[in-house]
Amino acid sequence: MQSAIGIVALAMLAYVLRFIARAILLSLIPRVAAKMPAGWLQTLLDRRVLTRLSQIIPSMVFQVGIYTVPHLSPVLTNIIHNVAVACTVLAIGRVIIAILQAVQDRNATALVEERNTRSVKSYVQLGQLLTTLFTGIIMVGALIDRSPLILLSGLGAMSAVLMLVFKDTILSFTAGVQLSGNDMLRVGDWLQMDQVGADGAVVDMALNTVKIRNWDNTITTIPTWRLMSDSFKNWRGMSESGGRRIKRSIMLDNSTVRFLKDEEIRELYEIALLRPYLSQKMEDITAYNRDFAEKAPDMAHEIVNLRKLTNIGTYRAYVNAYLQAHPRLRKDMTLMARMLDPGVNGTPLEIYAFTATTAWTEYEGIQGDIFDHLIAILPEFGLRAFQNPSGNDVTLGIAGSLTATGTK
Repeated sequence: MQSAIGIVALAMLAYVLRFIARAILLSLIPRVAAKMPAGWLQTLLDRRVLTRLSQIIPSMVFQVGIYTVPHLSPVLTNIIHNVAVACTVLAIGRVIIAILQAVQDRNATALVEERNTRSVKSYVQLGQLLTTLFTGIIMVGALIDRSPLILLSGLGAMSAVLMLVFKDTILSFTAGVQLSGNDMLRVGDWLQMDQVGADGAVVDMALNTVKIRNWDNTITTIPTWRLMSDSFKNWRGMSESGGRRIKRSIMLDNSTVRFLKDEEIRELYEIALLRPYLSQKMEDITAYNRDFAEKAPDMAHEIVNLRKLTNIGTYRAYVNAYLQAHPRLRKDMTLMARMLDPGVNGTPLEIYAFTATTAWTEYEGIQGDIFDHLIAILPEFGLRAFQNPSGNDVTLGIAGSLTATGTK
């Protein structure tokens, strides 16, 4: 009877002390922490950490007070003491897990506020996993009244099995360390990995997986170790540079390429962007042709022996001048229009430039405006964009042939 009364009194004392400790920890310490500058101390004094810290009190009271209970058998005393020790270890483990979770929450907030912050979620999850593992081992050792080192030595003998069970976790953690240490990937980066169908923003980097929100709002989950075994494209460099590349061609119909006539050159002089180019070019051509005529007057009448402006070359000069004058293109990055190898689909004129914004919608608008203008102005130079004939083209061609035949 005295033993039962003693245990009940001990339980009541443990509850009261826990209540007092919880009240002090949750009322006094947050006020003190609020006056301190924001930092890791406030993270460690998180409400969840303080709550779990107060839960250590009851088991510690039983550890110390169980020996003061009168007329309690040594066997029962030892059992209650071992259970109290296991509960203390469990409470300490939960405090450590709460601290790690508070660190993760602080890091998640920093990821939203600061673009350059790296995710620590994989480290936190590994720490929670190891804490749970060691807490379980120590608790089992306390309950059976044996040293935890005995259990750890047994786990050493099972290392091969453990390596097999936790193979993906070990690989993923190693990959996560390399990704974070080499700053290869962060939360918020735009990742493209065609092998797994991922093309979107990184929304979460955990111990075993990386979550990607694709451009169509679907979610792709990639094992972390795949990011080290396979290649992927990170668009962060483009975002940080402040310029997004335009690399697109206009296919020019080869049949429309020719020399410019004098009256066409006079009309093109009216284009302000072309005037400096035409003035300089005509001076060079006139000087060359004059020198050639003096050296070989009998061959100066052949056009192939003289230099003349071509419509495609003049158009290329206009495109370069237009790009240089465009207010939404970066002038400190590569900016040019270049001719590529002619092919069966015509001669490609490639525009290579960088916009002054990386926002997708703005980028597409700038690119669209540029090509709208460059395609629309082709007839001014006597050029035509190449396209394969459609059914309507064939119909019009047949109709024209029949009309011509009927007229004859």
